[in-house]
Amino acid sequence: MSKNDTKQGMSTRLTNYGDEGFSLFLRKAFIKGMGYTDDALSRPVIGIANTYSGYNACHGNVDALVESVKRGVMLAGGLPIDFPTISLHESFSHPTSMYLRNLMALDTEEMIRAQPMDAVVLIGGCDKTVPAQLMAAASAGTPAIQLVTGPMLSGSHRGTRVGACTDCRRYWAAYRGQEIDDQEIAEVNDKLVPTVGTCSVMGTASTMACLAEALGMMLPGSATAPAVYADRRRIAEHTGAEAVRIAKEKIAPADIMTPAAFENALRVLLALGGSTNALIHLTAIAGRLGIDIDLQSFDRMSRETPVLVDLKPSGEHYMEHLHQAGGLAAVLHEIKPLLDLDVVTINGKTLGENLDATPRILNQQVVRPRDNPIYGQGGIAVLEGNLAPRGAIIKQSAASPALMDHTGRAVVFSCMEDLAKRIDDPDLDVNAEDILVLQNIGPKGAPGMPEAGYIPIPKKLAAQGVKDMVRISDGRMSGTAAGTIVLHVSPEAADQGPLALVRTGDRIRLDVGSRRLELLLDEDELARRRQSLTPVTPPQQGGGYRRLFLEQILQAEEGCDFRYCRLEPTIKVPRRG
Repeated sequence: MSKNDTKQGMSTRLTNYGDEGFSLFLRKAFIKGMGYTDDALSRPVIGIANTYSGYNACHGNVDALVESVKRGVMLAGGLPIDFPTISLHESFSHPTSMYLRNLMALDTEEMIRAQPMDAVVLIGGCDKTVPAQLMAAASAGTPAIQLVTGPMLSGSHRGTRVGACTDCRRYWAAYRGQEIDDQEIAEVNDKLVPTVGTCSVMGTASTMACLAEALGMMLPGSATAPAVYADRRRIAEHTGAEAVRIAKEKIAPADIMTPAAFENALRVLLALGGSTNALIHLTAIAGRLGIDIDLQSFDRMSRETPVLVDLKPSGEHYMEHLHQAGGLAAVLHEIKPLLDLDVVTINGKTLGENLDATPRILNQQVVRPRDNPIYGQGGIAVLEGNLAPRGAIIKQSAASPALMDHTGRAVVFSCMEDLAKRIDDPDLDVNAEDILVLQNIGPKGAPGMPEAGYIPIPKKLAAQGVKDMVRISDGRMSGTAAGTIVLHVSPEAADQGPLALVRTGDRIRLDVGSRRLELLLDEDELARRRQSLTPVTPPQQGGGYRRLFLEQILQAEEGCDFRYCRLEPTIKVPRRG
C-alpha cells in the first residue's frame, strides 16, 4: 500500500468489475447484510487474521483475543473485521507443519492483498504460524502488527512441575528406557498440557514470540503473558488500538523489520537459548525483504552472546516464570550493549526508549546477568566441513559437554521409515559411542523437513541408561528438545548433498569448538559414491501443492522458503559480530 494513497477502508482493493463506483456500491450492499451502518463503513478497516481451529489447542483463546482486538480498534475509531486463514498445529499437520508453513504464508498474504483493510492484526501462536504471518506481512506490505496467543501454564505430575513439550520428550524417553510403566505414562499424558496456549518452555513458539517482539513487530511486553492471563487480553486490546494508528500513519512492515532489527532478533535468539527452528524462520522472513542472514557472521555473534535465560530445555523454568521476571525486557536489559537501541518499533518508539520505560525486577532467578550465564556462548553454533559444505547447526546449550568433541562410527538410517523399522531392533549393531545418521528428512527429502532430527536413543541402549548420543540429520528438531544433535545439514541428502554419501561404518568427527563436521573419507571415495546418487525430482504430472513445493523449496540456509517468494538479497546481516 502506497503511503501516498488517500483511499481507505472499504474503498481500497475493489473487485474489478470495470466500474469502481459500482464495485464500491456492490461491496457496501453485501456487507450491510451483516448489519453495518454507513458511519461504520466510513472508518479505517483493520483486518484481524483469525487462526482459531478445533485442532489447535495453542490457539484455543483466539476467539477471546479477537473480541479484545475489536474492542481496541473501535475505541481508537476503526472498524475491525476478522477473517479466517489456515491454522497450523505442530502435532496435527501431516507430514509436518513445516511442509505447510509456506502455504499458510501464501494464504495470509493473498487474503491481506485481496480484502479491504488499512492494517492487519496477525494472531498466531503455534510454531509455524507466527513465521508464516510475518513472511506474509513482509511480502504484502500492508501495515501489520503481530499478536501471539501466549504460552500455556505448566502442570503438575506427582508433585513435579511439568509442561509441554520438553517434559513430553523426557517422560517418553523414560518410558522407552523402562524407567516408568504404562500407568505412569498414561497419567502424565493428562498433565502435560493443562491449559490452552503454546508450549510452556523455550520451544519454537515461545522463541518466535520473543523474536517478533525483538523485531519490533509486537508491542513491548507482549511476548510472554500466558494465554489464560487477563494480561493477554489487555495486550490484545492495546494491539487493536495500535493497529488503527499504524493504518493512519501507513507504517509498513519493512519500516520496522530492518537489517538492524534482524540483528537484534538474532542476538535475542542466542541469549534465549532459543529454538534452532527460529534461525530458519528469521531467514525466511528476512528473505522476503531482500535481507540475507549470514551464518558465519551469526556464529561470530554467537561466540560473544551468552545464554542468559534459565528455561527448559536449556535450563529449569517455564514461560510463566519468565513473564513474572519481567518478560523479554529482562533479557534485553542484560544484553543492551549488544543491541541497536535506535531501531523504531511498532509503537512508534525506539527500542531504547521502550527499555528505558520498563522497570527491572530485582532478585529474579530466571534471567541471569551476563557475568553469570547459563552457557558462556550463544545457544546455537554453526558447523562447516565436508559433510555440510553449506552449513549445519547444533544447539550447543542443550548438548552434552562430553560429546562436543567426538569421533565415532556412523550408524545410518536412509529415511524415517528405515529408522522406525530398525531403531528398536535388539539386533541393531550399535553402541553408545556411535553416531546416529538419518538421511532424507530435509526440505525435499521428507518432504517438508520434519522434526525427526531428534532421533530416539535405540531402545536397547536406553534400557542400559544411555541418555544422549551424537545424532546428525538434514532435518529439524523441536525447540523443546535437547541433546547433542546436528541439524539442517546442507545441502540435504535428497539434493545430492554429502550426507547422502555416508554409509554405516564410516567415521565422523564432530568438533563444536572448532565448528567442524567431517566425514573421514578421502575425496576419491566420496567421488565414487557420488556417481550413484539420484536427486529427488518433482512429479511430472499433477502433483498440486506437492509439485509446487518440490519445484520451489530452498535449503535451510535460505529459510526453506519458496524460491519465487525470496527477493534477491541486497544486504547481509549480521553486519557486525
